[in-house]
Amino acid sequence: MDANLIYTITTWVIPLLLCVIIHEMGHGYAALKLGDETARIMRRLTLNPKEHIDPLGSLLVPGILFLIQSPVLFGWAKPVPVDYRNLRHPKRDMGIVAIAGPIANILLAVAFVLCIHLLNLLPDSQTKTWLFQNLLNGIQLSLVLAIFNLLPILPLDGGRVVSALLPLKYSIEYQKTENYGFYILIGLMFVGPMLGINVIGWFINTLYPLFASFISIFI
Repeated sequence: MDANLIYTITTWVIPLLLCVIIHEMGHGYAALKLGDETARIMRRLTLNPKEHIDPLGSLLVPGILFLIQSPVLFGWAKPVPVDYRNLRHPKRDMGIVAIAGPIANILLAVAFVLCIHLLNLLPDSQTKTWLFQNLLNGIQLSLVLAIFNLLPILPLDGGRVVSALLPLKYSIEYQKTENYGFYILIGLMFVGPMLGINVIGWFINTLYPLFASFISIFI
């Protein structure tokens, strides 16, 4: 395999895995603080990729996007299990658990920025360049993953937040759309752009500067 290709793959795959793992751990820790220990019992509050990797979301989808040179690279890990019955206030707390994932990604992006400051203290080397590229890619991936998950479509985090905010009657009806959520996402990601309708791209491009502006405070 070409050395440049290996370099490119490693500087994207490693931060992507970290971003999706931290995202799921954010959900798990939020649930734990709110009374549900399911994620801890099932050993999902760990950085061990083995416990989080989803063949489709962590490998296949990012791999396809990379090969077709998509302008946006993203993926997902196995969802952290949450038993809403253990939460103190199930409806409200599910919204908090949901938003914890994107918040975890934003905090991770801040951590990457701080790591860049520390890295700049080291002498120049190939390893430093490689780490620097990982951190830059990690910042971009963290923000894109946070924004993508804020789409108000179930089962994404944004959909969970909307469900938590709606009155119970409408929340129950809205939750029924989760049965079609995956197909809606596939249509928006792949079919829409072919028809010249890029809703997800518009959503990410609209919010990305706002998130980036926040991260720039730490630069």
